[in-house]
Amino acid sequence: MMLRTHSHALAAAALILSAAASPAVAQSKAADPLAAEIETRMTAVMPKVVAWRRDIHEHPELSNQETRTAALVEKHLRALGLEVQPNVGKTGVIGILRGGKPGPVVALRADMDALPVTELVNLPFKSTVRTMYNGQEVGVMHACGHDNHVAIMMGTAEVLAGMKERIPGTVKFIFQPAEEGLGGAEAMIADGALQNPRPTAIFGLHVWPSALGSLSTRAGGFMAAADNLDIVVKGRQTHGSQPWSGVDPIVIAASIVTRLQTLVSRELNPTDSAVVTVGSFQAGSKHNIIPDEARLQITVRSYEDKTRQHLLDGIRRIARAEAMAAGMPEDKLPKVSVQDPYTPATYNTPEFTDRVMAGLKTRFEGRIMETPAVMGGEDFSQFYRADKANVESLIFWVGGVPKAEWDKAQKGESQLPSLHSPFWAPDAPVVIATATEAMTSATLDLLKK
Repeated sequence: MMLRTHSHALAAAALILSAAASPAVAQSKAADPLAAEIETRMTAVMPKVVAWRRDIHEHPELSNQETRTAALVEKHLRALGLEVQPNVGKTGVIGILRGGKPGPVVALRADMDALPVTELVNLPFKSTVRTMYNGQEVGVMHACGHDNHVAIMMGTAEVLAGMKERIPGTVKFIFQPAEEGLGGAEAMIADGALQNPRPTAIFGLHVWPSALGSLSTRAGGFMAAADNLDIVVKGRQTHGSQPWSGVDPIVIAASIVTRLQTLVSRELNPTDSAVVTVGSFQAGSKHNIIPDEARLQITVRSYEDKTRQHLLDGIRRIARAEAMAAGMPEDKLPKVSVQDPYTPATYNTPEFTDRVMAGLKTRFEGRIMETPAVMGGEDFSQFYRADKANVESLIFWVGGVPKAEWDKAQKGESQLPSLHSPFWAPDAPVVIATATEAMTSATLDLLKK
């Protein structure tokens, strides 16, 4: 993707903030002094938010290693005068902004961790960080956009802190580690992230490869449950020229991979959407040696609990059956491990979602979109499930693809990089401006009501 210069990027962000983009929005803001103040304060903070994002992007940290990022967040929240709780769920940070008037408690969440991906985008603040991951040296990159999320939330905190005396209620900022499948949300909840004070609503957002400056979501089920499984297939090592003298775990594992494809295509009703993907197949080290072990890493995506359980049981059944068919004894059958915790399906409370998005339409005319449910997972879901009898929940996407690129992709002339791609590079200044205004205004609207 092309990178705008710094001055052009800030100018683009300013355009997003400009009421001139829509007469209806301009009229709405003119009639609402609070909206006008949000815009003024956001214009002032945007250069800092852009700089934070670039700094975090250049210095990414893997899950549960976000010490530098957490220190940056903690320093900023303390400078704003917030109550700060560091080291929540290992490296998480919580900031509490108590408004000058009584009211409810609203929580905002941003995730902080990066991925073991080598960046291939030619940015002046490109990540060159390398580290060890699962015994291999890897690059580290914010390929999921969490650098944007942290900067957006830091900017939102500064805007709201400047209006503290007029805020009717309390805002709880939750900066979460280890969203990428390592239980960061659950660890923070176990450390009391939803207590003292206890929120009645929680917001989240995610940068997304959709139209630039758009806000997308849907009420109800939004993102899928995500499970990670590891399968260890045992064999008996032998020389590659004498396969009959051993047991080949590669053949067994390959049979398992093939048979797994029938779990969704032949065992589920087509309306019960699900995905089973083998992401890693590791075995052997030399051309002429049949190894004694093969390993599979699998991700499973589903929406319904009954579907999820059928898939997990089916994977265990298939792994055992294929090994037994190869003549493996009971004590040598594959070991199937399901990582705990898993990521539940993400659920947007319907009435709450409709109410919040209706409010945002007054500020983002023509840019609010409903989107289909997706198979991507998000452990933001844990915050709702932990107290769903008392907390309402909404996560939305902020589009980061410039219009020219988006239009080409819609015509089938190009393919957009997905999340976790080494080429993922959202138009961050515009994303940041849109998301900061959306999060700030949605929070204030909710507190006022």
